Amino acid sequence: MEDDILTIEEVAKYLRVSDRTVYEWAQKGEIPSGKLGTVWRFRKSDIEKWVNERLSSNQKKEEPNPVVRVKNILSPDRIVFIDHSTKRDSLVELAENLGTAPQVKFKDELVVEILKREELMSTAIGRGIAIPHVRLSSVTDLVMSVGVCRNDIIDFQSIDEIPVRILLMIAAAHNQHSYYLQTLSFLSSKLKERELREKILSAKDAAEVYELLTKEE
Repeated sequence: MEDDILTIEEVAKYLRVSDRTVYEWAQKGEIPSGKLGTVWRFRKSDIEKWVNERLSSNQKKEEPNPVVRVKNILSPDRIVFIDHSTKRDSLVELAENLGTAPQVKFKDELVVEILKREELMSTAIGRGIAIPHVRLSSVTDLVMSVGVCRNDIIDFQSIDEIPVRILLMIAAAHNQHSYYLQTLSFLSSKLKERELREKILSAKDAAEVYELLTKEE
């Protein structure tokens, strides 16, 4: 029947997400739903329409050759000065900061996935830079945090063995594949400038770092 009523478990199976994710969406009004007493219920036809609308929206949003603008993905409150001297502690602090962005729905998930990604392969790209990154279904749009490390992070296993001092952390939605890759390429290219790196490391506050990264955009 087109108007079959579904449970949280049935919707989760249909959408291939966890029960918790469906529950959170329902609580926040992000998915068409209703309550029978204290139990969430979903009309199958409404869910199918919702899925089709999201797919259509995603296809329109993704551009073949997106233009990267740092000011569109970063704000001064997501620039932090890190005092840790280990990779894990630095990543956790920065991921917790990035998790406060409105584009990130679940901060704890972001922290876990950033650490998992780093275990697979170091995200240090040389010149004292690392770009930890993930794509998650719970992220609504690409967003970034920047960490300026006051200490050398020597356990990043950088390809040139230079300790990491600048962290650029990116979280993107699953449908943003080209924008995600374009952003990684853009940032790694931008930070090749030694003068820019030195100015970032000597910056007095987040506002100064933000100005350096968004200059001439």
